[in-house]
Amino acid sequence: MVNVGDKPNTHRVAVATGKITMLPATFEMVEAGNHKKGDVLGIARIAGIQASKRTSDLIPLCHPLALTHVSLEFQLNKADNSINCQVRAETTGPTGVEMEALTAVQVALLTIYDMCKAVDRGMVMGDIKLLEKSGGKSGEWKATE
Repeated sequence: MVNVGDKPNTHRVAVATGKITMLPATFEMVEAGNHKKGDVLGIARIAGIQASKRTSDLIPLCHPLALTHVSLEFQLNKADNSINCQVRAETTGPTGVEMEALTAVQVALLTIYDMCKAVDRGMVMGDIKLLEKSGGKSGEWKATE
């Protein structure tokens, strides 16, 4: 594990995104909120937030962080029957929150898959990436695409 003990505490933010694409009927079920297992997006939101808080338990050598804020938003795209997930994670500390944001995105998408797999095993998750980060010695960074 990298020693971050001498690094100053700064406000750190990371934003990550990803999407899941599904059959039109599956998309309509999620959009209507009438899945027999319950509110797919509500449960996926909680799963993503919970995952961000447990990142250091999942990723070897990842520092445990005291997150100060995690938000998770979904955008439904009827044109291609996809759901985009965007996570913003924040902390004040000596190391960044990129891994927490990326973990939250992936677990939220996995939760959607898990809840809908009985009706659509062909869902595809992808385009998972860091969009931006700020704070710390390296300052601000934004994806070019």
